[in-house]
Amino acid sequence: MKQYLIDELRLEDYEKIKTYLDDNIKNSPVAGLYWIPLAPELLADSQAAHPECGPHHFALELLEDRIACELLIRAEQIIRCSCIGYATREQRNWLIDYIDAILEKLDISV
Repeated sequence: MKQYLIDELRLEDYEKIKTYLDDNIKNSPVAGLYWIPLAPELLADSQAAHPECGPHHFALELLEDRIACELLIRAEQIIRCSCIGYATREQRNWLIDYIDAILEKLDISV
């Protein structure tokens, strides 16, 4: 699985990130897993053609010592579909910038 990984988090950083994610990002039914929605303007053609499968999102797993973001775009309403696939370069760069902006906002240096 391709992913964007930030490791060696300090416990105090984990707590700040967890609070931020709990307040601002949709939790999945799995503890520690969050869904970051992909903005409609970033959808690939196959994703935009399948609005019934959406919303489309990245999965972010938060553990005490790391953040792992899958680079697979998932669909919330279905497990298998042609609209599910690895992020485009634009989507990947958006995710990295998004996570980095959260860390900057929380004054967390990695």
